[in-house]
Amino acid sequence: MASGSDQARAEEFEIKAEKKINGWSFFGSKYEDATDLYEKAANSYKLAKNWDKAGSVYVKLAACHLKLDSKHDAASAYVNAFNSYKKISIPEAAPYLSQAVNIFMEMGRLNMAARYYKELGEIYEQEENLEKAIDFLERAADLFQSEEVTTSANQCKQKIAQMAAELEQYPKAVEIFEGIARQNINNNLLKYSVKGILLNAGLCQLCRGDVVAITNSLEKYQELDPTFSGTREQRFLADLAASAEEEDVSKFTDIIKEFDSMTRLDKWKTTLLLRAKNALKAKEDEEDDLT
Repeated sequence: MASGSDQARAEEFEIKAEKKINGWSFFGSKYEDATDLYEKAANSYKLAKNWDKAGSVYVKLAACHLKLDSKHDAASAYVNAFNSYKKISIPEAAPYLSQAVNIFMEMGRLNMAARYYKELGEIYEQEENLEKAIDFLERAADLFQSEEVTTSANQCKQKIAQMAAELEQYPKAVEIFEGIARQNINNNLLKYSVKGILLNAGLCQLCRGDVVAITNSLEKYQELDPTFSGTREQRFLADLAASAEEEDVSKFTDIIKEFDSMTRLDKWKTTLLLRAKNALKAKEDEEDDLT
């Protein structure tokens, strides 16, 4: 349990810091003195679990570091402000992490900026604000790519593709998945992941409802990865495409059940398959109404 004395100590340090800043001194040493006091105040507010006050003091600390042209310390203070505020409200906290990222970008610390963009993307994903999540993850992927951190760039891209599909932006999702597959096929460590990525791309094609596009894609995927032919993933997509063309909902459902009994389908794939099945059922019902 945090004691009231932590809160009182924090307030005392903060008041002393304010006095230093508002006082008179030579050569900006007042900001140096204030940073030490703000640091102590923020730590005491954290011990008192007063996250709102801890966050506000870290913002003041960042301003002092900027006055002293200590950019890295300022960015770190903004990160600490974000970590404090996010315990209360993610939307209120996010701008402070963005400010830290801007400073890291100015300093050319692109890898660090990318990591925090990725964190922001994942936070907005948890908040189910997929548009914002995609925006930050795209920035992260670009920076990781420029720094040649390919694995992290691909992690971001896969998340972007999955969220784009959730938002029914299927062409965008397909393009990203296919791009990752083309990249991974030439990498001895990553080429074994290609069949799973192509399965994801194929499921997005399925949700577009264009059976010809799915068939063409399957041919293209077998050219991209000759080992894809005859895999369970390839047969699964081919069987789904055939049952969709026949507009046979029960067959479509049986194919999914059979695949799931061997390889458990995750939530994302299940969502897409359910959408495709519902679209197929709606088409079947419409034709029944016409007869």
